[in-house]
Amino acid sequence: MFRTLLLASVATFAGFAAQAESFTFVAMGDTAYGDPAEVYPQFEALIKTVNDRAPKLVIHVGDIKSGSTLCSDENLLAQLAYLNTLSAPVMYTPGDNEWTDCHRKKAGEFDPLERLAFLRTNFFASAKTLGAAPVEVSSMATEGYPENARLALNDVMFVTASVPGSNNNFEVRDMAAVTEFMARDAANVKWLEDSFAAAKDSKALVLGIQANMFEANWNIGGDETWSTFSGYMKFGAKLIELSAAFGKPVLLVYGDSHVYSETRPFPLNAPNVLALEVPGEKRMDAVEVTVDTATSGVFSTVLVKNPALVKP
Repeated sequence: MFRTLLLASVATFAGFAAQAESFTFVAMGDTAYGDPAEVYPQFEALIKTVNDRAPKLVIHVGDIKSGSTLCSDENLLAQLAYLNTLSAPVMYTPGDNEWTDCHRKKAGEFDPLERLAFLRTNFFASAKTLGAAPVEVSSMATEGYPENARLALNDVMFVTASVPGSNNNFEVRDMAAVTEFMARDAANVKWLEDSFAAAKDSKALVLGIQANMFEANWNIGGDETWSTFSGYMKFGAKLIELSAAFGKPVLLVYGDSHVYSETRPFPLNAPNVLALEVPGEKRMDAVEVTVDTATSGVFSTVLVKNPALVKP
């Protein structure tokens, strides 16, 4: 009788322990797009909804403004202020709309590299996350890439890498863009290597980038590679290699093309990678991810709808 009760108690305790491993984080991106007078109140509604759900972490995968609005200090700093109203720590990785594409006329014809430097100075001023309750992160700040950051949370490694849309700034408009891409691409590959090494004892890994690497440069021949003109070739190949060696669940979170979806992008060589694209642009929603390392898949998701966009 006593042994039965003892076993029942142990089972109950084990159940609580497994439950304690479960937590949530929220992923969002490609927001807020459009006229501030219209979209800022909508973004505020989304932020309130996210705060009410009390996630342990928020990941914003960039494009904090649309490509057709000014890349001005005012617009960028307004979004920084909004990110800092999120109650949870916020890991943010820059998108193409806030630097790579700022040379466009509608964006104000800014120097993209100057805008990137502005982001690094203002959004990554310290080795901490953004948000109302920032926490310390490891980063590549000393190498000149403070936006590449990582932190461990409940046996899960969270990583961001500076991989924006518009072909990762691998463009021929000038040599400065190509030179910037080459250096950052090499740094991103090294960051992936270092981060997977740091996660060797973790039960899963979450990687946040901005770009949809699969949209225009995906080779549909089935060999899971990118064409040589793709700005994602080396990063994508390294992600496949390291994820396969890691052998545990990897969640790739990205934005860029604004369509909420979940896919297994590497079924042949890294089937343990689940890719989550967050909604964005006019669909200013977010995604809540439940992380439970006691389950085989670890990650499950649910769409968090913006109440300001829900029709009565």
